[in-house]
Amino acid sequence: MKLRSLLAAVAALFSASASAREPLSVGEAAPKLDVMTDAGATLDLAKAYQSGLTLVYFYPKADTPGCTKQACSLRDAYASLEDAGVTVFGVSMDSVEDQAAFKEKYSLPFTLIADKDGALVSAFGVPSRGQFAARQAFLIKEGNVVWRDLTASTAKQAEDVKMALAAL
Repeated sequence: MKLRSLLAAVAALFSASASAREPLSVGEAAPKLDVMTDAGATLDLAKAYQSGLTLVYFYPKADTPGCTKQACSLRDAYASLEDAGVTVFGVSMDSVEDQAAFKEKYSLPFTLIADKDGALVSAFGVPSRGQFAARQAFLIKEGNVVWRDLTASTAKQAEDVKMALAAL
């Protein structure tokens, strides 16, 4: 009986440690935070949203198999996304150094955001456990979410984004 109580308490703790809010819905304003890039520079997301369409995608951990497939999917489709006016930002709770190494290792042409404190993860309502954010993606136009993918693909992330762009 004590073991069941302990397991129930641990399960409740894990549920409570996930993001306190639901992920942003289509139509909601995207968070306008200052964030740290893989280059160690501060990026004003409010300004970034003004340059057209913005894809903000979240992944659990830099340089892990699924996260690498997701990033490389976007890397390989980057020219066509850029032609469609999309600015891409990848976000994880890794350090600036880890993000920079990941970007360099896989020649990622877009900016990675080091959300070490989880502020952006929380603002988007992305579930997290410890230092690992869930894999999700949001397309932003004029500062508002126009598409979201709460079960973002790994190898087909770019395909999903292109389908969303075609539907806009």
